[in-house]
Amino acid sequence: MTDQAVGLTAKHNQAAALVAEMTLEEKATLCSGKDFWHLDGVERLDLAPVMVTDGPHGLRKQVKDADHVGLNKSVPATCFPTACALAASWDVDLIERVGQALGQECAAEHVTVLLGPGLNIKRHPLCGRNFEYFSEDPYLSGKLAAAMVRGVQSQGVGTSIKHFAVNNQEHGRMFVDAIVDPRTLREIYLRGFEIAVREAQPWTVMCAYNRVNGTYCSEHDWLLNKILREAWGFRGLVVTDWGATNDRVEGVRCGLDLEMPSSGGVNDALVVAAVRNGYLREAELDTVVQRNVALSLLGTDLQANAHSVDLQAHHQLAHQAAVSSAVLLKNDNQCLPLSAAQHIAVIGAFAKRPRYQGTGSSQVNPTQLDNAWDAINTLAGNAQYAAGYEPKNSAPDQALIEEAVAIAQQADVAIVFVGLPNIYESEGFDRSDMNLPEQHNALVSAVAAVNPNTVVVLANGAPVTLPWASRVPAILETYLPGQAGGAVADLLFGLANPSGKLAETFVFSVDDIPAQANFPGGQRQVLYREGLYVGYRYFDSADKPVQFPFGHGLSYTRFDYGQPTLSRNNLAQGDTAWLTVPISNSGSMRGAEVVQLYVSLEQSEVYRPAQELKGFQKLALDAGETGVARFTLDDDVFKYFDHGHDDWVVEPGRYTLRIGASSRDIRQTINITLDSPQTPSAKAAAVQGPDLTRPHTVDDYTFAAMLDRPVPPPEPSRPFHVNSSVAEIGATWIGAKFKQRVVAGFQQTMGGHTSNDTLNKMFEEMANNLPLRGLVLFSRGKTSMAQIHFMLALLNHQYLRAIKLWWQLRKVRAETPT
Repeated sequence: MTDQAVGLTAKHNQAAALVAEMTLEEKATLCSGKDFWHLDGVERLDLAPVMVTDGPHGLRKQVKDADHVGLNKSVPATCFPTACALAASWDVDLIERVGQALGQECAAEHVTVLLGPGLNIKRHPLCGRNFEYFSEDPYLSGKLAAAMVRGVQSQGVGTSIKHFAVNNQEHGRMFVDAIVDPRTLREIYLRGFEIAVREAQPWTVMCAYNRVNGTYCSEHDWLLNKILREAWGFRGLVVTDWGATNDRVEGVRCGLDLEMPSSGGVNDALVVAAVRNGYLREAELDTVVQRNVALSLLGTDLQANAHSVDLQAHHQLAHQAAVSSAVLLKNDNQCLPLSAAQHIAVIGAFAKRPRYQGTGSSQVNPTQLDNAWDAINTLAGNAQYAAGYEPKNSAPDQALIEEAVAIAQQADVAIVFVGLPNIYESEGFDRSDMNLPEQHNALVSAVAAVNPNTVVVLANGAPVTLPWASRVPAILETYLPGQAGGAVADLLFGLANPSGKLAETFVFSVDDIPAQANFPGGQRQVLYREGLYVGYRYFDSADKPVQFPFGHGLSYTRFDYGQPTLSRNNLAQGDTAWLTVPISNSGSMRGAEVVQLYVSLEQSEVYRPAQELKGFQKLALDAGETGVARFTLDDDVFKYFDHGHDDWVVEPGRYTLRIGASSRDIRQTINITLDSPQTPSAKAAAVQGPDLTRPHTVDDYTFAAMLDRPVPPPEPSRPFHVNSSVAEIGATWIGAKFKQRVVAGFQQTMGGHTSNDTLNKMFEEMANNLPLRGLVLFSRGKTSMAQIHFMLALLNHQYLRAIKLWWQLRKVRAETPT
C-alpha cells in the first residue's frame, strides 16, 4: 500500500469517528457545499470548511465569493497550455511536472481540490468545450489524466477528474440523455476514467449533468457504485458538477457524496426528512458523509502548512509545455525553421493579442502574458507587423487584408497568425461549424497569393478546416498555448524542434465525422449510433482520407524505426510479453519522437476498428543517437468488452502490432499469437456494428443489437416538468416572459452583465439549457420548488392546480418573517 493510500485510510478512520458524533442535521449539512466554493464544516467538532476551485490548466481561485464561471477576478496563477494542447505533447513526464506546479500553487492558496482534469472523449470536433479535454482516444486520455492527477496530488492537493460520464457536448448538457451501447460505453467513454482511477486514485470524481441510458449521472447507481467503486476500486468522493443534482436523496442512495454548490439548505432538509420517514437509511447517509469528512480532513492538513511558489520557474515550465505541445502539421521544402537574417512579415492580431486559453470555468488570470510578436522581434533583425483582422470578432475588413498583403509582398517570409476567436468556442455552447472566421481564411489566401513562403500559425481549441492548406508550405498548430505562447518563436527559428503529435483527427469536412448526423441530438436525447467508430477508429477502418491523421506531427530532424523484437512470439491469456523497437535520430538536430503502438486482430468474431492505440512512448534523442521504445503486452492490450458475458474478454488469434509515427504512418509491424480459453458470446458475435460506408445512418435494428434492447423513443417535450429547460418553456407565451427574467437573473447570479460578448453568450446559453429545477439550486433556495410547480401548472394549462398552489404560496409568504 502506498503512503498516500495509508494516509487516506487513516483519514477515513478519523472521519468515521467524527461522523459517529454528529447529529442527523449536521450530517445532512455536510452533503452539500457551504457556498459556491467551500465544503461545510462542523465547528463544535473542529471540522473546518475547506475550499475547492476550478482548473484544470491553472488555478482559478476567486478573489471574493460569488460567481461560478468568472466575472469576479481570480488570483494571479500560471496559465499552462490547455488540455487540447498538453495532449499534443504526448509527454506524461511533462504533464506530471505541470501537475506538480498546479498543486504547489493550489497549496499556497490553501485550495484543497483542483477541479480537473477533464477527460471526456472528443466524439465530435464541434463540442464547445473540447479545448478542455485531451483526446478522441480513451487510452491516451487516461494516461495523460493519470499523469496530471499524480502530479497535483503529490503536493497534498486533490483532483477531480471530470465529467463522469459521456458528457460530449454543451448543447442540452444539463438534461440530455446519452444513449450508448454497453461495449462502446466501456471501451470508449469510460476507459479513460478507468485508467486514471486505477493508476492515480484521484481524491474526487465529478459527475456530469447529463443522463446516461435514461438515468442522471448524479443518481446513477451502476456508474457510481457498480463501476467506479466496485469494479475500479475508487476510494474518494463523488461531487456533482455545479448544479448537476437531480434528486438529492436518490443521489445519496446511489453513491453521490457531495452536492455543489449550496442549495441554501433546500436539499439538506430533504435528506433529513428521508431519513426520518425511513426512505433513506442513516447508514447510507453515514457512508456519504464519511467520505466528505475525510476530504475535509485532508484539506485541513494542507491549510496547516506554509507553501511557497516560484512563479517565474512555473512560467518557464509553461514555456517548455507550449514548445512541446505545438504540432508541425506541414513543412514543404523545409520552409521552417527560419533564419534571423530573413525579412519577415508578421501578420495577424493574435501575434500581439494572443488567444491563449478557453472561455468558461477554466479561465485563468495569468501571472504574465507573452506574445509571439515580442518574441519574434527579439530573434529577427527585420520584422514588420500588420493586424489583418480585429481579434474580438474578426468581422470582414478588406482594408486590413490589403495592409497585410502590402508588407507580405516585400518580405522573404510571411508568418500569418489565425485561429478561432473566443466567441467561436466556449463552455456553454457548441460551435456551429468547423470553419475559421471568413476574414482569417481570406487573409491567408491573400497573403499566400503574393508570398510563396507563407507560414500559418494556428490558435484554436479544436480541429478546424483549412481550405488553403495546399497553397502554403508550412502550418504550425499551437492550440491554446497558455501564458507563455511566445514560445512559438523558438520553434519558428529552430531554437527548439517541434515534437507534438495530434491527439485528434483533422478532417476535410464536418460531414466526414461519423457522429455528424447524431450531434447534438434532438428531443432531449442523443444516440451514439456510430458505436466504437470515434475519430481515427472510424477513419482508419473506412480508409477515409483526412487532412491530418491522429498521431501526426513533423520534426526538423528525421527518425528511423528499426526492426521490432518480441520477448516471445506466442502469448497465453494472463501472461506478459515485451515489445522493443530501436529508434534512431538520423538527422542533424536534437529532437523527440512519439513512438505509437497500434494493435489489430487479423480475424475476429466481433466487430472491431481496424486498429487501436495501445501504447506510446516519447523519446528525446540527440542527432545520431539511437534509443529504444519499450511496450508491455498484457491482457489490457488485447481485451474487448463483451456485453453478452458482461465482462472483458481476450479473444485468441493472431494479432498485428503496428509501430508508427501516426495512425497513417506505420513504420514497422510484427505479429504475435495469443492463446486464450475465452471466446466471444453469441450476443457479441451477432453485432455487426455500423456500416463503414454509412456510419451516419445506422439503422434501428443494428443499433438495437448494439444496445441489446430496443432503441428508446425520444422523451416528449410536453407536458412540461421540472427537468424541462428554460429554452423549452420559452416556446410558450408565458414561458417566453419567464425566460427573459431567468436569463437576466442567471447572469446577475453569475456575476452580472459584462461588455465581453463571449461571456454574455455563454451565460445566455447556460440559462437556456438550465432545467427548471436548477433555478432552486442556483438561487440557493430563494426560488422554491413550490414556485416551480406553480409555474408548471400554468404552462401545462392546469389552472385549478395553479390556483391551489398560488394560495399555498401566499399562505407560506404570509407566515414567513421578512
